Amino acid sequence: MLNRFLIVRTDRMGDVLLTLPMARVIKKHRPYAHICMMIQQYTSEIVRSDKNVDELLIYDENGKMAPFFQLIEKIRRGNYNVVFHTNPRFLIALITWLAGIPVRVGTGYRWYSFLFTKKIYEHRKNARYHELEYNVHLLRSIDFEIEGIDISPKIDIHPEWEEKIENYLNKLNVGANKKIIIIHPGSGKSARDWSPKNFGLLAKKISGIENFQVIITGSPTEKPLVDFVSSLAGNKSIPSTEGLSFGEFSALIKKSSLFISNSTGPIHIAAAVGTTVIGLYPHIIPLSEKRWGPWTDKKIIFSPQNKPLNCKKCLKPKSQICECMDSISVESVFDAVMNLSILK
Repeated sequence: MLNRFLIVRTDRMGDVLLTLPMARVIKKHRPYAHICMMIQQYTSEIVRSDKNVDELLIYDENGKMAPFFQLIEKIRRGNYNVVFHTNPRFLIALITWLAGIPVRVGTGYRWYSFLFTKKIYEHRKNARYHELEYNVHLLRSIDFEIEGIDISPKIDIHPEWEEKIENYLNKLNVGANKKIIIIHPGSGKSARDWSPKNFGLLAKKISGIENFQVIITGSPTEKPLVDFVSSLAGNKSIPSTEGLSFGEFSALIKKSSLFISNSTGPIHIAAAVGTTVIGLYPHIIPLSEKRWGPWTDKKIIFSPQNKPLNCKKCLKPKSQICECMDSISVESVFDAVMNLSILK
């Protein structure tokens, strides 16, 4: 019987969150299965918070792939029956083949697909399904159906995370009566972005509303971006690049009434903790809301209107301002904020 599973997801935070429900589905079919996830170190706190994952296998050392033969040996010791390649890479496919995992599930569209024993023929770039759905579809290869199983990403907030965020907000002098609105302008260049200027102007308009507290968030490496947005927003907004842990940041988002961002990992955290989101997504099929949108009903999505699909300007280097994304007006997003019943 197949009872030891390895799920490989070695990219970013949002990708990992959209992969974790695979473990829940496996446990529904095999409650006593052993599930390991192969991930990057920086996403490990996300996975440790999921009760359905029994083991972590860290893929990297100091941001680079761990030694090739060391990974093979670690996987061999795991005695896994099945491996799911959610974001296939040749070297990892080769490693799991050399490690002798008997059932290896991956795409049928790569030149190295011969390394997989079960091939899935779905082109993710066509965005026929959501990324989360593409991930759980891999389970059908071993006859695990997903119908009737809740596949929504979920994050359980630990009391210690909540306590730390209460202390953090007290330190920032955020009153208990304030409705917190998080604006997260960065995306790690994983998509095409609404411009920092627009985020700043939006933050300024929202900050002018009584009982609203805008917090502009980002990682420590995004401090220049956050500071720029904050400078446009004015002194009523609060910049936050404190380097909160995954759990603390999740607790802050759950404490908030609204989360606003581009397509980025934290928008999936917001959806997973039940916070209402406003997302800004490009008009490019592989990067679209249809594939990468937050998996929640509590959302408003903005994408460029009356613009060519897969506009060549949008596909230029990601360091450039995206004209299509900036065709989304600050006023339209602000109006959406003000029309939300949760803020009234």
